[in-house]
Amino acid sequence: MTAGPPRLADIAAQASVSEATVSRVLNNKPGVSTATRQRVIAALDVLGYERPVRLRQRSAGLIGLVIPELSNPIFPAFAQVIEQVLVGYGYTPVLCTQLPGGATEDELVEQLEETGVSGIVFLSGLHADTTADPARYDRLAARGVPLVLVNGYNERIDAPFVSPDDHMAMRIAVRHLADLGHERIGLAVGPLRYVPSRRKTEGFLDAAGPHSGPFVRHTFFSVEGGHAAAAELLDAGCTGIVCGSDMMALGVVRAARERGLDVPRDVSVVGFDDSTLIAFTDPPLTTVRQPVQAMATAAVGALLEEIGGNPVQRTEFVFQPELVVRGSTARPRRTDMVAGTDG
Repeated sequence: MTAGPPRLADIAAQASVSEATVSRVLNNKPGVSTATRQRVIAALDVLGYERPVRLRQRSAGLIGLVIPELSNPIFPAFAQVIEQVLVGYGYTPVLCTQLPGGATEDELVEQLEETGVSGIVFLSGLHADTTADPARYDRLAARGVPLVLVNGYNERIDAPFVSPDDHMAMRIAVRHLADLGHERIGLAVGPLRYVPSRRKTEGFLDAAGPHSGPFVRHTFFSVEGGHAAAAELLDAGCTGIVCGSDMMALGVVRAARERGLDVPRDVSVVGFDDSTLIAFTDPPLTTVRQPVQAMATAAVGALLEEIGGNPVQRTEFVFQPELVVRGSTARPRRTDMVAGTDG
């Protein structure tokens, strides 16, 4: 923090307002619009001044956010938006991550309950795993803890869900590759027990039709998983590969290059998420953008309605993805490649 009391002139210049306006805001006087007041407070923060006690808002409560990991940039992206929206409503977010060897989801929930959270947002948690017992969420709700679940609809759980349209995501990815002239299109996706993987697989098979063959490989949602799946898909002669995540797509690109193949001239690769920095990979990754901003905002909105005693419809709110075309897809160099041989 900057030492000494705030200088009105510095704050006024930073906020592009008069010193008189700054004075009114600092003394919490009326007659200043909300937007201007927020601009002055933001200037205080930017300049490193501590906010006067009278301007500090008390938290409306704690909200838990349970996410699987931080290594996949899509999860921090969701967490950032959810936290920003919560803070805008006066709530304090409590981030819980399931690190390898660390606390389980159930243990994290127990800790959150002990801190007295007002509600919890679950992102890609056990609710997305069809082999996990969904009753844990009903028990949580029965204890009076509102919850919203993101990515992984389960009809046996009585709660609001927020999801991307995984079927549509695969349709637009496959259509893009088919329109470019790819005749052998593969899918690298996560374990089938996860709802997003199952939906992506269904959408891919529906969309690919005769282009799909037996070209689906289930592995881990990681760079290593994509690398492993690519080995089999490339051996099968696939010239276009759709992936269940951007991290998997980077693994596919690595595997292709290890074989001396060029992306996209020999192999086109499509990711899923459009997570941070993906536009700056080599080549920039064509991907299906998950609508993080809209989904995160909707999840928080639903949770706050629940907290406010206004139950939200127990259904799945589905958001449409968007294809972002960059440099990892192109027309195939050899349209007659089959099973790794030249026809």
